[in-house]
Amino acid sequence: MGNQPCILIADDEKEIITVLKLFLEKENIRVIEAYDGQAAYEIMKRNEIDLAIVDIMMPRMNGYELMKKLQHEFDIPVVLLSAKDKLDDRVLGLELGADDYITKPFEPLEVTARIKAHLRRLAKHHTDDQFTIRFEDMRLDTEKCMLFVGTEEINLTKIELALMEMFMCNPGKVFTREQIFQAGWNDTTIVDDNTIRVTISRLRDKIGSDRIKTIRGLGYRLEVSR
Repeated sequence: MGNQPCILIADDEKEIITVLKLFLEKENIRVIEAYDGQAAYEIMKRNEIDLAIVDIMMPRMNGYELMKKLQHEFDIPVVLLSAKDKLDDRVLGLELGADDYITKPFEPLEVTARIKAHLRRLAKHHTDDQFTIRFEDMRLDTEKCMLFVGTEEINLTKIELALMEMFMCNPGKVFTREQIFQAGWNDTTIVDDNTIRVTISRLRDKIGSDRIKTIRGLGYRLEVSR
């Protein structure tokens, strides 16, 4: 997300878009307009959008269909907008994956406040991700020096963390003895082959014995699940 967040509003009622755009742009939020679901989807493919406000009842592609495409292909928060204000309708929208559900008629100030809250959470998530490396069910926080396998926190030494960062940034790549020494110890003259074998063995004990494979005569690689 850039310095100026950009959101998409998809609604076939132009008056609603005009009102929301007026309030959101006062908060330095860029707004792109779409008046049907298919147009919104095409706009998403051409622009970097941080969040979408989507009306449920739209021509060419309804809000539920559009929401599924946006979340699956672009992984952005989606706020549903609808005149359907019954509890069952709100629950259905949220259960189908909406990040928020706003009923018409609405108070523009409240909608603006909700959108700003979503964007703040999104910005924090992006900041956290700058220090996070993910591979399959593993997550390495390089700032806090923590590795998680699923929900379990794994305690690693400084050298083990350095090697995991190297492996997780390059899954499936074979690393030679010299490359591993350089990544973990940064001095190939003081580490022997046995040291690296012991370190890899300890890593296997901690993260799973089948995750790091020995490639005979070459080195080691982090296995990619098939």
